[in-house]
Amino acid sequence: MWSVCKKELRQFFSSLTGYIAIIVFLLLNGLFLFVFPDSNILDFGYATLDKFFELAPWILLFLIPAITMRSFSEEFRSGTFEILRTKPLSTRQLVGGKFLGSFLVVLIALLPTLLYALTVESLSVQGGIDVGGTIGSYIGLIFLSAVFIAISICCSSFTNNAVVAFILSAFVSFIAYSGFNAVSQIPTLESGADYYIEMLGIDFHYRSVSRGVIDSRDIIYFCSVIIFFLLFTNRNVAKR
Repeated sequence: MWSVCKKELRQFFSSLTGYIAIIVFLLLNGLFLFVFPDSNILDFGYATLDKFFELAPWILLFLIPAITMRSFSEEFRSGTFEILRTKPLSTRQLVGGKFLGSFLVVLIALLPTLLYALTVESLSVQGGIDVGGTIGSYIGLIFLSAVFIAISICCSSFTNNAVVAFILSAFVSFIAYSGFNAVSQIPTLESGADYYIEMLGIDFHYRSVSRGVIDSRDIIYFCSVIIFFLLFTNRNVAKR
């Protein structure tokens, strides 16, 4: 599994595409947080990274499909999947290696954002940022990224076309993130079903963890979604 993970890392950083994707992610976050007037945290008057944690999932919604769109689709298209199957690797190890490689890439992209927290902390006159809430938000962002990666790898296993995999991954991730929340807003569901429908969405549990309180129900939800899509990917790849 580790050999597949290293292969994914080498493939991603073997060209400028990988570096450009990470730079664009950091640049967009930086512009929204410190430059654009409507979201500039320097104009709020208090130390918080709430805007970053509201914006980051939407940027990751496109960044992660761009990272993972070639995971299996490129292997199928180029014929290297048959070579991989001749290696002493089980399907689970292959899928797990793809997932781990993409997950490490996303962690590398998120690591420089810690500078945002240090910058806001150093600029605050008194009090500083909410450390507990910030740690919880980062944990939620990591779990959110892992879910998006599992979804995107699963979508990549359905097609030989990387562009189709990107579009499908972004669409499914968008539905899983905010679709249930949108459905719960339907007036006819306000009798109580709206809450349970909203609980099915990623956004509900991401916001829950971002409050700084790590609830076992949120962790179980994230892990269950990740395992579900990885098992589905494993089943789909095994059929190949």
